[in-house]
Amino acid sequence: MTSMPESQAFTKDVTMNRWIKRTLYGAFGATILLGGLAACGHHTHGSWQMSEADSAKMRDRVIERATKELKLDDAQKQRLEVLADKVRQQRMALTAGATDPRDEMRALVAGTRFDRERAQAFIEGKTAAVRTQSPEVVAAAADFYDSLRPEQQAQVREFMDKRRGWMRG
Repeated sequence: MTSMPESQAFTKDVTMNRWIKRTLYGAFGATILLGGLAACGHHTHGSWQMSEADSAKMRDRVIERATKELKLDDAQKQRLEVLADKVRQQRMALTAGATDPRDEMRALVAGTRFDRERAQAFIEGKTAAVRTQSPEVVAAAADFYDSLRPEQQAQVREFMDKRRGWMRG
């Protein structure tokens, strides 16, 4: 068995790290874009997952508000709907089989030793979900954003600048 020269291995690692970072940034950016368009979207305290009906209502409300605020045409609205569906699919993949994140953390520290195997399996599952779903989310976000007229893109950027720090209460 021949091994890869060290310089090739380093290049491969750097390329993979860039890809992972870009994928994560892309997924995060798409989520921020959709969340940014939600403006005063519904926020439920104390509940980890929304019901299917609440999720559908929120999706529709976000799309209608974005359509109104940005004056989207039918093709743009359709791209936004695709983006919303892709973000929802990724969220479902990330939360598949999961309980409340606090419960998951409690389970890791329930014994006298930190459950390293369970923690690693948890992280690997989430990473795999991001890796498989993110390209579709990024493509949908790019398709939607690229379909916007320059003044609409400026509105999105302006809104996101105004909403900076929205999680800080």
